[in-house]
Amino acid sequence: MSKRRVPQDLHEWISFEDPDERRTWMFDATFLLSGWTCIFGTTCKGVLTEAATALQQGCCSYGAHFIDADDVATVIASADRLTASDWQFVELGRSDGFLGEEDGTTVTKLVDDACIFLNRPDFTGGAGCAFHVAATKVGERPMDWKPDVCWQLPLRLHEETDQHGYVTSTLREWKRRDWGEGGEEFHWWCTEGDDAFVGNNPVYEYLRDEITEMIGEAVYALLVKQLTQRTARPTPLPHPSKRK
Repeated sequence: MSKRRVPQDLHEWISFEDPDERRTWMFDATFLLSGWTCIFGTTCKGVLTEAATALQQGCCSYGAHFIDADDVATVIASADRLTASDWQFVELGRSDGFLGEEDGTTVTKLVDDACIFLNRPDFTGGAGCAFHVAATKVGERPMDWKPDVCWQLPLRLHEETDQHGYVTSTLREWKRRDWGEGGEEFHWWCTEGDDAFVGNNPVYEYLRDEITEMIGEAVYALLVKQLTQRTARPTPLPHPSKRK
């Protein structure tokens, strides 16, 4: 009899009922307890078809795809606050616009094969997302300036409603498949290698603001209680990228 193989992408999950709604919450405990951290601008290899660490584009190579009108409105308001010291392509964005359309979805335009809001490494105002640069300067949260997909990554909240109107909400790591067919073409993705799992704090603490924005303060408190109880028991299952 052949031995049963252990799945490579094995995760532990926590689930509980919402105290106020007809909803079940499901959380990827393995990822939320891991040491994932954003390594943009350091050892991030980007999402192109080959390693592109030197370009410092991170996951900004293809621009941002907006989820709804409110998302677009946030970025329009944020862009209006950007100055020439914040945004490398401010003149181009002001004159030609910074929004486009792809397959019926509003997107940010690209400049030299990356998002128009991505400051390149040689920009004197600071490399990286112009919204992140500007928000940090004025002491505000970058997530309040950015497109939703940009501040949510690498988290993904997926919701399904059954025929009785009951909702199941699942918060997990963003996987290649969430990008569609193009995700399989990435040379590297940050939740699949061990490069980004070098943080000193678990994801649920490191991304507290982002998680809370997605699920609410009350549910976040319940989640933390369950995660801390989990860590008090035997060692949690390590993230697949860290298993040997």
